[in-house]
Amino acid sequence: MAACAKSLFDPAELGRLAGQAVSIDLTLMIGLAARHRVEGIVWSALHGAGIDDSAPALEPLAEAARTISQQGLRAAAESARLQSAFASAGVDLLFLKGLAVGHLAYGNAFVKRSWDIDVLVAPDAVSAAADLLRQSAYRCSLPGEQADLVRWHRASKESVWHSADGLHHVELHSRLADNPELIPTVGMDSPRQTVAIAPGIFLPTLATDDLFAYLCVHGASSAWFRLKWVADFAGLLRGRDSAEIERLYWRSQELGAARSAAQALMVADALFGLPLPAALRAELERGAANRWLAAAALRELAEPRAPTGRPLGTAGIHFSQLLLKPGPLFAWRELRRQMRAVIASR
Repeated sequence: MAACAKSLFDPAELGRLAGQAVSIDLTLMIGLAARHRVEGIVWSALHGAGIDDSAPALEPLAEAARTISQQGLRAAAESARLQSAFASAGVDLLFLKGLAVGHLAYGNAFVKRSWDIDVLVAPDAVSAAADLLRQSAYRCSLPGEQADLVRWHRASKESVWHSADGLHHVELHSRLADNPELIPTVGMDSPRQTVAIAPGIFLPTLATDDLFAYLCVHGASSAWFRLKWVADFAGLLRGRDSAEIERLYWRSQELGAARSAAQALMVADALFGLPLPAALRAELERGAANRWLAAAALRELAEPRAPTGRPLGTAGIHFSQLLLKPGPLFAWRELRRQMRAVIASR
């Protein structure tokens, strides 16, 4: 599956993939592709490698890929509608992950599975954004319609919204990290870029430096347990030389990504191979915490079931979050944050 993902941003991988096809256990791969939410990526790669896609065993994968593409097209149209509504009301927003990152990573926004539309607004725009979502036929499912949304967003980075027809889900973010000590300056005031995800649809998102730091922190928040996130991150680095990757790493440290950037690079390198300069590789591997975080993420990726489907499966993720920034004070504050989140969810 990693080879499939890599082939979308490294055409040389297609030939190697075609040679490996005869040894693929299709039943196992299709199940794992669903677990890692890379069905569209795997299907597109196998098709591009010239593998016989008419085999009955591949039909579940083909059907999943068609569904992902259709959902992506609907999400693109809905994103454009929401962007227009927010712009008309004078509420600034950025689109996170999803279609924009799919296009940047793979050159195709519609091979990547995304169950929701993630948008970011300034903390003082939460009420206005909520009103616009309600006017657009959305209802708040977390924390709920009766909750004090402004108060909720002080403690949580997002609220969750569902469209009346059930086709769309929006995560409304007012910050980018669960722990505000990570990437504290990355947000609405950060440099941005506009991504043309489809003809006539242009979505604003974070510029590359800030996007790199954000994807590191986002992946680390779940210990990178889905291949989809690692593939997105590796795809964002496609075509970038060792000097540029090193620059992005050190810039992420200035932005507050801390150890999450080391973890991201080490995991992506293990699965996809990155042109890391020797000095940077040594820097990443020097820290015992960095090595532990990378190994923990690779263990999560290798699990047949997602952590939420295993008894105590998320325990390792919660522990890894304590190590994302050096120092016992951060670990203590992160532990308190986790405890408050558990209490609030009950």
